[in-house]
Amino acid sequence: MKHCAQSYRHPLPRLTATALLAWLLLALGEGASVQAACSIERTSPGAGAPFSLHLGKECSEQEREAQAVSAVELLAVLNEGRGIDLVGVTVTGDLSLDQLSLRRAEAVADLPPPIREAIRRQGLKEVRVIAGPMSIRDSVVRGKVGSQLKDGVVIAAGPVTMTGTKFERAVDFSQTAFAGPVDFSNAILLNEGFFIGSLFLRAATFEKTAFGTHTRFHKAQFLEAVTFHRAGFSGLAEFIQVSFEKAADFSRTYFKMGTGFSGSRFGGMLDFSEALFEREAFFMFTVFEQDAYFRRVTFRGETSFSDSEFKGLDDFSKTFFNTQPRFDRAKISGAPPKPGGLQDPRVLYVIAAALFAFTLLFVFVLRRR
Repeated sequence: MKHCAQSYRHPLPRLTATALLAWLLLALGEGASVQAACSIERTSPGAGAPFSLHLGKECSEQEREAQAVSAVELLAVLNEGRGIDLVGVTVTGDLSLDQLSLRRAEAVADLPPPIREAIRRQGLKEVRVIAGPMSIRDSVVRGKVGSQLKDGVVIAAGPVTMTGTKFERAVDFSQTAFAGPVDFSNAILLNEGFFIGSLFLRAATFEKTAFGTHTRFHKAQFLEAVTFHRAGFSGLAEFIQVSFEKAADFSRTYFKMGTGFSGSRFGGMLDFSEALFEREAFFMFTVFEQDAYFRRVTFRGETSFSDSEFKGLDDFSKTFFNTQPRFDRAKISGAPPKPGGLQDPRVLYVIAAALFAFTLLFVFVLRRR
């Protein structure tokens, strides 16, 4: 009986341990191979086809660096009249759009009337054109992007999509006419973001965009709706003499430094609800053609609406001003809002403290009885 028990115990543990070890090695090997894999999707270049490169989320930084694309290569693609389609890619070097080849303005077909009018107004004979779509998503751009043009125009004929991309240096789309929709949502601009004199013909989206050291939309034109919902401006934010023809959404937007909207015109509904201005905010000589909502906005610095004009509803309900706002010569439907009041956090703190003291006193009296 003892011999039988011994002969029964030994073979089964040896087989089980061997099988288990083999299974573990197989599983670990497969897991390592899956984890190490970096999916790369690259389309075959064809006549007129966009330059396309997609890297998967599982790719390491070293693998992304190994697959980096140079700005010189992208500029060559754009000069060929092709588009760009990048996802999860690292772009090195400066993408200088003012180095695009010049084309005779009259030879560019199917230009929308607003762009042709801008060309005529400047008396331009030649223009630079991005013919295809320009999409750089969830990527990192190491160098500068843009034109730095003071005269002339760059025409982006297709959609421009920069969602989720981090720009480590300046972004300058000044003097750019965007014929298609523009989407910078969730993008991160670590340095300057300039859109001086830019023309947006279609909807523009800057939702949850993080703007860096200096942002300028001076004399930009938005012909369709634009949203900056939950965007953040870490540096100076200049929206001087900007034309917003349709709805503009700045709700829950954060302005850390000085901000200017002076001389701008809001042709559609404007929403600044729950926005926060940490420093100066200027809306002087600003025209609000439709309803303007400043509900629950916090103005912590100097604020001026002097010489502004509200043609629709002006809603400053529950708005907090840290200092006396200026409404000199402003055309406003009701009485200009004042600092303080029940919505002032300091007043609320005093009320809360008084209620707390009263409660303690009430409890003490009850215990004495």
